[in-house]
Parts: sequence; structure tokens; C-alpha cells
Amino acid sequence: MEFCKKCGGILVPKKTKTGVVFVCRNCGKKYSKGTDITITEKVKLKDNIKTVKQKEEGLPVTENQCPVCGNKEAFWWMQQTRSIDEPPTRFYRCTKCGHTWREYS
Repeated sequence: MEFCKKCGGILVPKKTKTGVVFVCRNCGKKYSKGTDITITEKVKLKDNIKTVKQKEEGLPVTENQCPVCGNKEAFWWMQQTRSIDEPPTRFYRCTKCGHTWREYS
């Protein structure tokens, strides 16, 4: 880890046309001693994501009609999607076709 000589901030590598340089997060001063650095990025593939089946969800079931298939049972959960002074959003997922929809209070 490198630090800025001017302000003491952390230097982060930044890719430029001529190579890689270190740039201070605080003051923006550039240091050109990063030419031997390689910037890499690790990407997780979607295949590594575990999909949860409807039977394994463990969510409560309620009577609510699916707008897609007409099934009368759905899993449900609540989540705070807006500011804290607003009521939470109710989400539903059909137990038959897996369609997900929401209702606002």
C-alpha cells in the first residue's frame, strides 16, 4: 500500500493510455511509479449462483391470486424498498408458476 507524500492519503492504481499510475484519493496528485502494475478484475459467473426452489424457500403462504396463471396461493415477504417513513412493500411469488409481483401499502 502506498501513501501520498503531499497529504498522506491512500494511493490507488489508475489505468491511463501510457500505463498505470497511482492517484491520491484525497488530493488527486499522480505518481508515475506504477508502470509495472497489472490491474485485474475477478468476475463471478452466474453458474456459481445457487437458485432456490420454491419448495425450499421457507416463506409463509397466503391466499392471493397470481395475475399470470390464476393460482390462488402465493409465498409472501415484506421488504423496506423506500424511505423509512414509508410503509414496506409486500412481495408475492406464485406457488405454481413462480411469477413474482408486489403490492404497495
